[in-house]
Amino acid sequence: MELLKSALFSVTLGSNDFINNYLLPFVAKPSKPEQILVPPEKFVKAMISRYKIQLTRLYKMGARKIIIVNVGPIGCIPYLKELIQSGADGCAAYPNQLAQLFNDKLRILVPELRSSLNGSEFVYADVYRTVYDLVQNYTSYGFQNSSFACCYVSGNFGGLFPCNPTSKVCTDRSKFVFWDPYHPTEAANLIIAKRMLDGGPNDIWPKNIRQLISKSSS
Repeated sequence: MELLKSALFSVTLGSNDFINNYLLPFVAKPSKPEQILVPPEKFVKAMISRYKIQLTRLYKMGARKIIIVNVGPIGCIPYLKELIQSGADGCAAYPNQLAQLFNDKLRILVPELRSSLNGSEFVYADVYRTVYDLVQNYTSYGFQNSSFACCYVSGNFGGLFPCNPTSKVCTDRSKFVFWDPYHPTEAANLIIAKRMLDGGPNDIWPKNIRQLISKSSS
């Protein structure tokens, strides 16, 4: 138990609930979003409720320092850009709206858990903000492409099929924000990780990972 109390936990949930569940009817017939029978607010509320239960269970098992990573701008991934019309910013608007709706509720949950679970150190990592900035301002980070998957088969953004042994691969993956139709490259993940490690309250709140580590070692 003492080992678990001093350990650092990172929990990242939510993206697949939208991509592989809630958005499937919308992707299949984007002109008829009414086929989604559950309103987004109700779906997100159910997700947050289950999330709270699981995080509380993790706490009861001994975890105290828990980093809660929010849902990134899923409307910017090659897969959903391929299937849903992109907006003015180059990303599919509806998936990003869902992610922001979820993230707003998740950010409220963090102080609630900190106050109700004695000794807990829940922190909220705003990966959405970081990844969206990477996508919109990719050249300032040294990238050359923020819309196409490095490992691809076909499609306008290389997002129609998962990366597999028959896929084509870009010549320099460090210049791409996205590795495959769904995930950032190692270069992009390094930037995300550094923001979580040393970022300010706009990146990770109420303290960053280094501050959590410093507290546990002091």
